[in-house]
Amino acid sequence: MLELTNITKKFGDKVAVDGLNMTVKAGEIMGLIGQNGAGKTTTFRMILDFIKADSGEITWNGAPITQAVKQRIGFLPEERGLYQKLTVEEQILYFAELHGMKRSDARADLANWMTKLEVVGKVTDKVQALSKGNAQKIQFIATLIHQPDFLILDEPFTGLDPVNTSLLMNEIHTLKENGAAIIFSSHNMSGVELLSDNLTMLKNGKVVLQGDVQGIRDSFGRTQIYVESDVETSELLAVDGVKKIEKQGNGRMIYVTDESVGRSIFSKVSESGYTQAFVQAPPTLDEIFRKEVAENV
Repeated sequence: MLELTNITKKFGDKVAVDGLNMTVKAGEIMGLIGQNGAGKTTTFRMILDFIKADSGEITWNGAPITQAVKQRIGFLPEERGLYQKLTVEEQILYFAELHGMKRSDARADLANWMTKLEVVGKVTDKVQALSKGNAQKIQFIATLIHQPDFLILDEPFTGLDPVNTSLLMNEIHTLKENGAAIIFSSHNMSGVELLSDNLTMLKNGKVVLQGDVQGIRDSFGRTQIYVESDVETSELLAVDGVKKIEKQGNGRMIYVTDESVGRSIFSKVSESGYTQAFVQAPPTLDEIFRKEVAENV
């Protein structure tokens, strides 16, 4: 288990991380999100001991993070670190040996990962010959070839199409099921929502929201109602508590002041005894991010 207790880091007069508390348990995925400059990468660098916190404590299973612990960490940086003139195999074996793997074991595992992630290319290809998406897959393999106990993934899906994003998501889920503790950051809120068990939102170095994803969403109330109905928009707007209505797909999204307004909306659209669709839900994570983190930066 990773635990950060009251971590603070300043660069001159700027407070990059301000009193951060965060826990990531084995078999759990923590989504760390925030606008650019919110303190995410600084947090990763402090966990990895690339830079020192000014105050607070970072521990793994209740003890400081030693070099031996670092051997069991997999880190995928936002700034990719592949050596372009090396072959895929040379690259992966190099990183595997840094983490204490035997070359023979790493070579066998690499062949399996190339197939599993559907990498287009051969292990003898140079990294510079790969497409951006396939190079990203190789970076991902380099991060987890040694089967780490703890993973830090900084924007892991950059450069990937939806199909390949799903491939990597599936592998991240498998790593979680095998007991790895995982932190990842992404600006793709739908991906964060799909992957994360818990979430920490940073704004200017401070935590603005923290908890399980569904609990955070529910705390904002079920104030959005999607309907597919023949009832006129003017009639729905006349219902007390309706703020606005927007066209969405085959239906309309109704935004209300309080989730109790949903009963009135349901009564209105079901007066004829039938409505094609009625779904009352809390805001999406993307909408919460825009409201809580991105606004007024």
